[in-house]
Amino acid sequence: MNRVYVCSCFGVTEKQVKAHADAGACTPRQIASACKAGTDCGSCVRRIQAILGRGNCPRRELVDQGAPALASAGPVDAGDAGLTEAA
Repeated sequence: MNRVYVCSCFGVTEKQVKAHADAGACTPRQIASACKAGTDCGSCVRRIQAILGRGNCPRRELVDQGAPALASAGPVDAGDAGLTEAA
């Protein structure tokens, strides 16, 4: 099987990133919340952005209303995902 790894730090494949995007993840931060890709060295973030593209986010309206972006996950504590908010 030919696997194309997007994030070598956590072993996340392109297929997994696309699956999370299909489930509603629209940004690299949402991908990170779903599978940790992009939370260690950060070298994969541009690749994740390229996979997500500039298309419409199918759940953007729900996110704007405060609903969780990912169908299978609730809100994620930024500390648990290894993410920090910009000051």
